[in-house]
This record gives sequence, structure tokens and C-alpha cells, in this order.
Amino acid sequence: MALDIAVTKNPSPKNKPDQNRLGFGNYFTDHMFLFNYTSGRGWHDPRIVPYGPLNVDPATDVLHYAQSVFEGLKAYKSANGDLLLFRPHANASRLNLSCERLCIPKLEPDDIVDAIKALVKVDREWIPDAKDTSLYIRPFVISTDVHIGVRPADTYLFIIILSPVGAYYPEGINPVRIFVENKYARTVKGGMGQVKAAGNYAASLLAQAEATKKGFTQVLWLDAIEKKYVDEVGTMNVFFKINGEVITPTLAEETLLAGITRDSVIQVLKHWGVKVQETKISIDEIYRAHKQGLLEEAFGTGTAAVISPIGELNWDGDTVVINNFETGAIAKKLYDFITGIQSGVVDDPFKWTLKIE
Repeated sequence: MALDIAVTKNPSPKNKPDQNRLGFGNYFTDHMFLFNYTSGRGWHDPRIVPYGPLNVDPATDVLHYAQSVFEGLKAYKSANGDLLLFRPHANASRLNLSCERLCIPKLEPDDIVDAIKALVKVDREWIPDAKDTSLYIRPFVISTDVHIGVRPADTYLFIIILSPVGAYYPEGINPVRIFVENKYARTVKGGMGQVKAAGNYAASLLAQAEATKKGFTQVLWLDAIEKKYVDEVGTMNVFFKINGEVITPTLAEETLLAGITRDSVIQVLKHWGVKVQETKISIDEIYRAHKQGLLEEAFGTGTAAVISPIGELNWDGDTVVINNFETGAIAKKLYDFITGIQSGVVDDPFKWTLKIE
């Protein structure tokens, strides 16, 4: 049964930003979706209301104990005006996995997708159509008990906000410089690396800040125990093309996020007949492959950037430049193909896009 969503229109709509100067996450639309949870009652009162501040008590436990999870996906406007979502049910499923890990009550996946569709329809005029732009969708859940004490909450709020965005990285589809992190640990097996919990990203901030000061775009995390095996970049899963084969770290250790773009890339590569391997891979192996002339490409994948070529790695002061710091053929082909599907320009053989009626 579809959600019965009450809609209160914003009486004071904002001016739209310049589509060519959006950046990422800087502007927000006129409305947001809210959905409450109360123990014994379940999820209730779904509504779309004017975008604005939340009324939060200082003792609200999410502020103290970070019982919070989120997702990220995008909406696109096709050339003929259709509103398209990319694999929203995959995001709904992953949000529930995150909820389960943090003792947050799950939502019906169809309710999540219905809420996203309803909000995007209300704010459809905010979807940009300039090159490499989209409408970023941020669903998240926070605990809302007014209580000091470590325990799962009895009340929660599911929120969706929207943001018109351009490229996540200033480099766009051009290669980025990545610092291989040897000092800090983000997650371990048995931790929360496999879910989108707010605390995971807080744990990465110091390493990212130090890397930024050194001129790097992002951090590549190694496993926390041996500091040997590649996990993921702070905001992306990673792929390496070595001697004709594309390799990406396995999800089996449950220390990295099961990225939806990661899964899409694997499916596309197999569809094209490219050999793909999901396995443990050490940073030593990657550097050795480079020295042997076998490291052909490296790139990251994620909702925000889609595909981000990696042009340089720095590990313990040892710098390697990949593919002459140029965007590789596979990375460019993947970017064009996936963004083409997302925007309705390319035929979708996987039936990934969902049209908002």
C-alpha cells in the first residue's frame, strides 16, 4: 500500500542557484520529507513540509551517541523531461542494513522509495539539467529520545532532503591524487565499515584533513590490523586495472561499504566481457604491478562522483603516477555509460532507472 503523504507547500520558495556554480551539497530545495517512529506504534505521520530547521532538544540522544544512518542517491531530468531515479530500491535495502546494525527500526523499502518519489515530484523544478549536474537525495534516520544514557532509542525521525549538485570533486572526471593512510584506522572486521553510519565518517575526518593539507583529494584506507590490504577511499570504492583484469577489494571482510555504483560497475564490466575479480589486494601488489608496468588504471566509484579516475597514489612517501595522470579508457567508458543510463541518454539493459510518474 502506498504511503498517504500529507503535503504542506512552502509559501516562500527560494531562488534557484546558478546551475553552473552548484558545487556539491551547498544548496537545498524548498521541501523535506519527515516520518516519525514511536515504539509500540511504528512508523507514522509521513509528510512533506517546507525545508527548515529541526526543533531539537539539547539532550536528544543522537547528538550524544550518534545513532544515525544515511543514504545517498540522485534524480535526473531526461532530455524529454522524464524524472529518473537510479536503483532507488538498492539504496532502500542498504538503508535497512544500516538501521539493523545500529538498532534502528527498519522501514518498508517501498515506503522509502515512495517518499523519495513524492518529494522529488514536489521539488521537480529544482532538478538541474546542465552538463554533469543532478539532484542529490539524502535520506537519513536519527534517534530522537530526549535522554542521556547509552541505549537504543524509542523514537526516531526519518528525513529526506534534496540538493541540486554539480561534480563532487573539483577535478570532475579528471584524475585525483590519493594519499594512502598508514597511521589511522577507520573500521575493523565486526565494526561498522559495511554500513553508512554517521560515526564512520567522523572517524575519517582527521586523516582526510591531514591529507588535504598535503595536497591530496582523498584518503585510501588500508586494513586496520596489518595496514596491508586495500579497503576503500573515504567516499568511494576502488578499482585497479592490472594486466587487463579489473580488481576491486572483496566485501567478505565487512570493513568496506557495498557501494551501489561499485555493484553497477561490476555488472557493466561483466556485461562488456571484461574480467573482474573481487579479492583481497595488498598495497604492495599494486605498487609492484606499477613497477612492472602492469598497473593500467585506477578509479573510484560512488554515488556522488560516479567514476573518479585516480592519477596518483602516495604511500609512505613513495609516489606512483598512474596512466600518465590521464583518465583511463575504462574509467571514461564507464562514466559515460552509467551517467548516460542515469540521464536517459543511453539504453538501460539492466532496468536500473525508475521513472517517477
